[in-house]
Amino acid sequence: SISVSKKPGENAVDVAAGVMARLEQLRGYQLPDQVQATVTRNYGETAQDKAQTLIKKLIFATLSVVVLVLFALGRREAVVVGAAVVVTLAATLFASWAWGFTLNRVSLFALIFSIGILVDDAIVVVENIHRHMQFGGKSLTEAIPAAVDEVGGPTILATFTVIAALLPMAFVSGLMGPYMRPIPINASTGMLISLLVAFVFTPWLYRRLFLKQDNAHAHAGEHEEGGLHGFFRRVMTPFLQRQEGSRNRWRLLYTLLALIGISFALVATRAVVMKMLPFDNKSEFQVLVDMPEGTPLEETQRVLQALARQVETIPEVSDYQLYAGTSAPINFNGLVRQYYLRQQPYQGDIQVNLLEKHHRERKSHEIASAARAQLVEIGRRYGASVKIVEVPPGPPVLAPLVAEVYGPDSARQAEVARQLRQVFEQTPDVVDVDDSLEAPQDKWLVEVDRARAARLGLSQQQVAATLSAALRGEDMSTLHDPQAKFQLPIRVELKPGDKADLDLLKALRLRSESGALVPLSEVASFRPAQREQTIQHKDLLPLVYVTGDVSGATDSPLYGLAAISSTLKRTAIEGAPLREYFISQPPVPYEWSLKWDGEWQITYETFRDMGLAYSVGLVLIYLLVVAQFKSYSLPLIIMAPIPLTVIGILPGHALLGQQFTAPSMIGMIALAGIIVRNSILLVDFI
Repeated sequence: SISVSKKPGENAVDVAAGVMARLEQLRGYQLPDQVQATVTRNYGETAQDKAQTLIKKLIFATLSVVVLVLFALGRREAVVVGAAVVVTLAATLFASWAWGFTLNRVSLFALIFSIGILVDDAIVVVENIHRHMQFGGKSLTEAIPAAVDEVGGPTILATFTVIAALLPMAFVSGLMGPYMRPIPINASTGMLISLLVAFVFTPWLYRRLFLKQDNAHAHAGEHEEGGLHGFFRRVMTPFLQRQEGSRNRWRLLYTLLALIGISFALVATRAVVMKMLPFDNKSEFQVLVDMPEGTPLEETQRVLQALARQVETIPEVSDYQLYAGTSAPINFNGLVRQYYLRQQPYQGDIQVNLLEKHHRERKSHEIASAARAQLVEIGRRYGASVKIVEVPPGPPVLAPLVAEVYGPDSARQAEVARQLRQVFEQTPDVVDVDDSLEAPQDKWLVEVDRARAARLGLSQQQVAATLSAALRGEDMSTLHDPQAKFQLPIRVELKPGDKADLDLLKALRLRSESGALVPLSEVASFRPAQREQTIQHKDLLPLVYVTGDVSGATDSPLYGLAAISSTLKRTAIEGAPLREYFISQPPVPYEWSLKWDGEWQITYETFRDMGLAYSVGLVLIYLLVVAQFKSYSLPLIIMAPIPLTVIGILPGHALLGQQFTAPSMIGMIALAGIIVRNSILLVDFI
């Protein structure tokens, strides 16, 4: 395997294309024609596909807005709004570059996410100019300043309320902070730019396009009732009457409160599943194999080949690679879960590549979930722990479910971890269960009889050096090759099979000072023993990890954690239920206790910070509206629709079968700003 990575700041697409071109140049020269080369991963191609998909969605969103304005206002107004969007996006991209952000899927998501917000200012200005021209009596040159001035104050305020809702998200801490930061910063910068474009570029372009049709929009009167006006009169009048309207208003309030309650009940009944990050439809997944410690490399390879035969039966698989005793080339999993450190003979990895998503019906998550049962069963027959890991697996954690077991005694701590593992394995939908305990491993202690060795003219150091050369190998000389870039050592060691032959090791001969060859068994004895267990530490405290994942109806570790926690409260371990800690380390780590980590910890920190950002945003919005309207009660009216967004968000997730994730929360926070924006414009006009 040859793994190539790019330098910081370079374009992954260009680097990947350059590597492919260089590979073709080497064919027939340094790479013989008989050698086949397969590209097993091309993240440059993946990045290009994601970027192109997002750019297409960005164009589609922009065209949708323009078409909407075309039908609502007219052809030239649509041209003005479309031009304003293009100018705003171009300026925002430049600002994003100035901030130091690259053009990636997060920054593109920020633009798509804010496209509807960015176009609002231009639409408000264009629509009000259009409205003023319908009144008649003014030339276009006279109407534009009055129209822009009329909506200027509320538009500025509305823009800053959206920024107030979004910008606090830039201060989210923890691992998700840097990942999310481009979204609020890019969107807020775009809002400021859209405000300038709406007040400078939009009126100028409108005047240029409509100057020759000064009175084209002249209309009979301002208050003529149309179909919409009559519809709203019929709907709103029952709520505005003095006495009869009071009962209607109370009924409306109770109905809205009931709908909000029903919406939250969707979360309680798991109709809407909570999760940190949504699954992506990737073109790969990994199969990790952990044999008992001490298993030779050949046995690990045999298990990998048995698993590979099952992988071959999956119709969506294009190719796969086996790595026994070494790690696959580093990817996202290798980075965040440190899989690149898997270098032991008992560790294996199958890199499974799938057909392009356009050529298969099932998503990668469905394929991986369907393959899990058969692969785990094959692993169980060989005594192997098999995990199916998707890319990316979610937040950068050791595993989605991580339980840290603390206690005063290492041996009993291991026993507590084994009991906890049984609870994991008995919990429905909890899969890929493992722990950090090691299997017992035999070893041989070589004890040198130094007195006898001295009489035979040998030293303890000679015994150690001979065994080291036989088992680990030793460079005896160097091969002088004029074509080699580096020196090629000539290394001598026993064959792998002979290293396990104790009689062969005992028969090794050492040369004494007199020149005689003395068998190793004459001066040393071999005694069986057990290898010492590795002790894991976190924050200098000894602990044992029990890990797992969740696959099933919810596909969310939060629900698996809740089920395990509920069982532990009824299960006596070491004489009493384990003390559980969810958001902090145990205050007394030398009592039997359990700290929940993994995806739960990241989810808690992210949603906590985003909830605080949401609260800060609401306070900033309130203060901005108070400053504009000089009233402490009017902002409450303007902000009243914010809780109503829940009635749309949660049932919408349930109807479309979507999980409520961190991006959902981002949308919810932005929606608060958008709702207030509409309220400000309406209240200001009223």
